[in-house]
Amino acid sequence: MSFKEPVVIVALDYASAEEALALASTLSPRDCRLKVGLELFVAAGPRIVDALQNLGFDVFLDLKFHDIPNTVARACSRAYDAGVWMMNVHALGGPRMLAAARAAVPPGTRLIGVTVLTSHDAAEIVALGLGEGGARVRALAGMCREAGLDGVVCSPREAALLADLRGDGFVLVTPGIRPAGTPADDQRRTASVAEALRAGADYLVIGRPITKDPDPAAALARCVAEARAQELGIGTDEDGR
Repeated sequence: MSFKEPVVIVALDYASAEEALALASTLSPRDCRLKVGLELFVAAGPRIVDALQNLGFDVFLDLKFHDIPNTVARACSRAYDAGVWMMNVHALGGPRMLAAARAAVPPGTRLIGVTVLTSHDAAEIVALGLGEGGARVRALAGMCREAGLDGVVCSPREAALLADLRGDGFVLVTPGIRPAGTPADDQRRTASVAEALRAGADYLVIGRPITKDPDPAAALARCVAEARAQELGIGTDEDGR
């Protein structure tokens, strides 16, 4: 983790391009990157990616591709053509799908794998037949690394389990970040900014604690300040503050 580049990725979970662009206009590309997920992409289409890039932002296209290898490869190729900074596929698609995705995405765009969604609690993970969550996350992350992906999405609670997989450009992207004093919403395996960075996260995906704040720019600034303090070793008590 380095502050030569933004570590915060703001999730634009909106139902229209107008709402997303209004929020983006209050933020700076120097402080964050932006994530376009399923709702916004379905509502606004590929043009929202162009519009955000025209504002100077790097875009993480979070569509979690999961299909037969050929279909995923073709979708990844189109995302690469759009010039996104990062995209993801679901690791549960298996080794052949991951390899096909890797072959379709040339260097320059980060391709990462989703392990287990942070909205799942332990009971749901078992109900899905995935066994013990931490072990499954590690197995899926290892599969992604072997396929040549650039990293994985994982819960901040599991980032420490993957510390030895980091390096050589392999990064950990952690959603479920909840700064102190903010509600968990529908996330289950959460952590604060400082906790996630201490565990080994390289990038932090933060949505509602920023986008639903009355002053999103100020909320982002607080997250960046907490991250910088963690990097400098300032205020490292149990709350990471």
